[in-house]
Amino acid sequence: MRLDEFPAKFPKLPGAMPIWHGTVDSTEFRNLCEQVQRGGGKLVALWGSDELARDAGYALHTSLVTAIGMLCLTLPVNAERPSFPDISDLFPAANRMQRAVADLLGLHASGNDDHRKWLRHGSWPGSVHPLRKNFDGGTVFPTETDAYRFVTVTGDGVHEIPVGPVHAGTIEPGHFRFSIIGERVLKLEQRLGYKHKGIEKLFESMTLEQGAKLAGRVSGDSTVAYAWAYAQAVESVAGTAPTPRAAALRAILLELERIHNHLGDLGYLGNDVALAFGFAQFWILKEDLLRMNHETFGHRYLMDRVVPGGVACDLDGKGRERILQVLRHLEKGVGILKDIYDEHAGAQDRFLTTGRVTPDLAAQLGLTGMAGRASGQAWDLRAQFPCEPYDKLDVRMATHINGDVAARVTVRFEEVQESIRLIRLILDRLPAGECLVPVADAPENAFGVGWVEGWRGEILIALHTGKDNAIHRLHPHDPSWQNWPVLEHSIIGNIVPDFPLINKSFNLSYTGVDL
Repeated sequence: MRLDEFPAKFPKLPGAMPIWHGTVDSTEFRNLCEQVQRGGGKLVALWGSDELARDAGYALHTSLVTAIGMLCLTLPVNAERPSFPDISDLFPAANRMQRAVADLLGLHASGNDDHRKWLRHGSWPGSVHPLRKNFDGGTVFPTETDAYRFVTVTGDGVHEIPVGPVHAGTIEPGHFRFSIIGERVLKLEQRLGYKHKGIEKLFESMTLEQGAKLAGRVSGDSTVAYAWAYAQAVESVAGTAPTPRAAALRAILLELERIHNHLGDLGYLGNDVALAFGFAQFWILKEDLLRMNHETFGHRYLMDRVVPGGVACDLDGKGRERILQVLRHLEKGVGILKDIYDEHAGAQDRFLTTGRVTPDLAAQLGLTGMAGRASGQAWDLRAQFPCEPYDKLDVRMATHINGDVAARVTVRFEEVQESIRLIRLILDRLPAGECLVPVADAPENAFGVGWVEGWRGEILIALHTGKDNAIHRLHPHDPSWQNWPVLEHSIIGNIVPDFPLINKSFNLSYTGVDL
């Protein structure tokens, strides 16, 4: 099958987003992935599902982005020989996704030599697969001995530094294994998955209405983006569309989420280069914004504001003026702090050339989102495939080609200013009308996708429905799946003390890839 035949042969999913879904065989699956890769497209997500109850064995699902939009491929997998073609040679980020599918469902990528567990650790036996329908989510297993095989570097003067998984401060666990000579890093290997929460299994016990609250808690710093993607998926299968006012309010919430995360990161990045003044000032600005969020929308981090059918809040004239007041305050403060960061010799010495990811390497490894745009990857869902109201806003992407910490800092500054501009435009054009409409019942065996550009990058929710508005399978995908492996490359040739700075310049989600 040729790639250009896909839209004609397979149905487009309901809704405004250009997303097509089709079932293919192994040969077609591999062939289409090759065509997407050759054409400069990319992998968004890969997940599996148990279809035994439907007499269909298992299934592997893959979302790919091309020039025309997203192609969602479903590949039936034989229950007796549960394997599928490896695509990690085409899309390196697929390796960890495929290993997660092996841990959770027992489906294996044929032709891939990396059979190491990814999420399982010692938490459950290798013969047990928690996302199979016959698994009881309440089962408790004795902890197994965990002998994970890290890749070793040998040679005179080479030694290893293990860091984590427990870190100083209240941050999520992750293990980082450095191979170094002196302080120079030769290799970094990560291991994540220390706090497996069983989120995907929990979704399968919920209705579409109940799932909305959990979706907003997959990765708490991106609650608006996940909730909006979930709402899109539900609205797609239910044939429901939010009102223009609801869409506009969703965009305001999403841009406020983008701003407060960038402000916090800019503060932390200042702190990592001993610019404590920057840390203090940015966190004052972030606190001002979070307090405004609570006053105006009822929650500092905007949880449970976006729901299927629209939004669970409205905005009156007083709230509009409060937002505009805070935006003026932020715009002035961020502008002053940008000048300070740009002119501070010590900060720039640490930022420039540190943790560089070239545009060619970024393209090869599939670096996405904010970090990708700092390495020349001109991709922003709000610009390429905009949903309402972004289709009328002409979003200006912040892109740079240096790919170092300095570039990722600059992208954050520019995205804060752009988000301020977008919110003002939306407020100027805010439509009248209802904020929430009833959501129709969803048919059984329906498939829907939500696709939203969060502050970290594009977030995908893939929804498979069951009977009576139940969730048969739901996969939430964080852009950190793509970007964590790139972090391993960004540290090579740098010194060990620069790792906290490089790591924070990406600020990837641990929890978003530990489902």
